[in-house]
Amino acid sequence: MLRSLRLKLTLAFLAATLALILLLGGGAYIGLRRYFQSTIDLSLQHRTVGQFQLFGLPVPPELVAAERIWLENQTGLAAANATSVVSSSSTSGEHDGGEIELEQDELLEGAYTSELAAIFVLPLNEYGQLLFDPNPYKAPINPDVEASQAALLNGSDWRYAQLSSGQRLRLLSYRTAAGAEPAVFQVGRLLVDQDRILGQLVLGISTIGALIVAIVGSVSWWLAGRTLLPAQRAWDQQQDFVANASHELRTPLTLIRASTEVAMRSKIGKKEAGLLRDVLQESDYMSRLVDDLLLLSRLDAGQLKLELEKVSLRKLFTEVQHQLEKLPQKTRASFNLADSKGQVLADFTRLRQVLLILLDNAIKHTPEGTPVRVSADHDDKQVRITVEDQGPGIAAEHLAHIFERFYQVSRGFSEESRSNGLGLSIAKSLVELHGGTIEVESELGKGTRFIVSLPT
Repeated sequence: MLRSLRLKLTLAFLAATLALILLLGGGAYIGLRRYFQSTIDLSLQHRTVGQFQLFGLPVPPELVAAERIWLENQTGLAAANATSVVSSSSTSGEHDGGEIELEQDELLEGAYTSELAAIFVLPLNEYGQLLFDPNPYKAPINPDVEASQAALLNGSDWRYAQLSSGQRLRLLSYRTAAGAEPAVFQVGRLLVDQDRILGQLVLGISTIGALIVAIVGSVSWWLAGRTLLPAQRAWDQQQDFVANASHELRTPLTLIRASTEVAMRSKIGKKEAGLLRDVLQESDYMSRLVDDLLLLSRLDAGQLKLELEKVSLRKLFTEVQHQLEKLPQKTRASFNLADSKGQVLADFTRLRQVLLILLDNAIKHTPEGTPVRVSADHDDKQVRITVEDQGPGIAAEHLAHIFERFYQVSRGFSEESRSNGLGLSIAKSLVELHGGTIEVESELGKGTRFIVSLPT
């Protein structure tokens, strides 16, 4: 049990570490990606402004604003001369969108910067056809007619495109003045260098993250082990005590029962016979309690080995029915065992024990004469065994606790309903040992249903 707790603590540390790595690494990746995108978009807008100027066309206001930002971000001479770049005509109203006049030497200087050298320009007519190729090198793509038409309709169009080689590029299409030639400027830039840097960042974050996770995992496992060591020792001592005490109690309990049975065969009065019957009942109860504690001890220690085999559901139900027929009928409800075909890979003895526990629990809380139904259905992946009664049901606040050890919904005492509160806990442990699950559904006044799911 504590070993699983140690594993959970280690996984919790690892989960926190992974979350921190993803937060920091993801933030760095997103920040760098946004920086690249904003820089490239500004450079594309700057190049578009240059094309408007070269053809003597009015510059749209949004490009004027983008040009200001571009120039403010430059260093050296471009930043020093930024105030003289934007002409007064951009706000004078001479043109619809304003105009930016650049000195010839500044145009030449900007044309060969690292950001602008990789940008290609495609002057297009209103049909998206290339008018001429002004680029010193061949553009990586042909004109994008769809982007051109979108720009004519909306004024501009931003989009990403992908080449057949898998390389990405950023494309800006901008409409010029009505009736002007070119009708659309289409500028773009390959994103190979940005994608390479982002890929290297992801690789670096993944490598460093894996190293950190390995270190944190090792340290967390060691720390969790050191922290839980005293508790593990106490748990082991408790398990040894329960196992040893259970073994030691078996012999005197067997002797008490045998002696009581011998005494009951002799000539005794009714009062003495009643007392001896009480002794037998208590010794039987103690024997069941000892057996349950011993079984739980073996389950906790992982010492219970299953003898797995193909178990016929029909045979299993028949055996369970035979066992229930031995119970005193006056204190038991009637039951129906639904016929079912199929097989399940399980330990026959332990699976029968699970069903008997569930049926015993159902019968104890079901009025006499009310049926308790056991049924099964299966598919290619699992078998579902259902034990359903029509008893008083279980309140919602108890459902989450009924599989806990020594937990009892009703604390009332009677010979018929007396329980040590370990049966359902044992059933759950045995089902999980088979690799299955057990669930409970109940509603006050409408009965209870236990569903055991086992892999086929």
